[in-house]
Amino acid sequence: MAATTARPTDTERRRHIAVIPCRWGASRFPGKPLALLGGMPLLWHVHQRCLEAKRLDGAIVATDDERIETACRQLGIDCIRTGEHLTGTDRVAEVAERLPADGYINVQGDEPFISPTAIDVVSEALEYTPPGTLAVNAYTELVDVGAVLDHNVVKVVVTARSEALMFSRQPIPYPRGDRPKYLRQLGLYGFTGQALQHFRQLQQGPLERAEGVEMLRFVEHGHAVQMVPVVDDGVAVDTPEDLARAERLFDQYGGAARTRGTDRRITSSGTRARSPESSRPHS
Repeated sequence: MAATTARPTDTERRRHIAVIPCRWGASRFPGKPLALLGGMPLLWHVHQRCLEAKRLDGAIVATDDERIETACRQLGIDCIRTGEHLTGTDRVAEVAERLPADGYINVQGDEPFISPTAIDVVSEALEYTPPGTLAVNAYTELVDVGAVLDHNVVKVVVTARSEALMFSRQPIPYPRGDRPKYLRQLGLYGFTGQALQHFRQLQQGPLERAEGVEMLRFVEHGHAVQMVPVVDDGVAVDTPEDLARAERLFDQYGGAARTRGTDRRITSSGTRARSPESSRPHS
């Protein structure tokens, strides 16, 4: 496996860092973080995308699994071993207690094509959140009907003030009148350390338990989640079938995970290669 150069874990306060929560026991795809895409684990690709972001001071994997921790050590990826948690955001909150920073960007470990530019957009938005806002959450417009109907794709309804009104795995809003615009919530969140500790203190509500969408915890308790539009058309790997689709995209673009918002791509050896501006995979 190729090694990735990253900052060593320390206690020096950083501005914004990416935290990639990874667990082994996903019900639909056990061992998913270490599933191979182009010969490298999914979490490695996500970490590379985070290193490409311009506003971050580092990226670290957070896991409670020894196998994932061992793989990170072999790859040269910073890793923190955590306890068991209900959600990825709870896991990020533990990291925030142990690694000082002004902001934490939660990047899902199953998004190998996540846009570094989108990560930067969330980081910037976190610096300018309105008073009382506890989280920043990225979203993008859905144009594929299959994705609208897919329960693995979380939809969000946004208020006129760009705050989250509701998240659901069902297509919302229901198209009884005008044809609605469907928005996909990306698993790309920004928090301050204080907001993360508050998140951990809140009880899961019935909506979060029913939908399995962690940002509903803030919504159910009356806290604002600022929604930020980004450009991202990558593939989230929720199932082995998604991984096969990601492999096809990876092969289509010459063995490289295309990074949206740049004209570069990262090869499986960790080096950058030029790519035509028009080369963009579609979900």
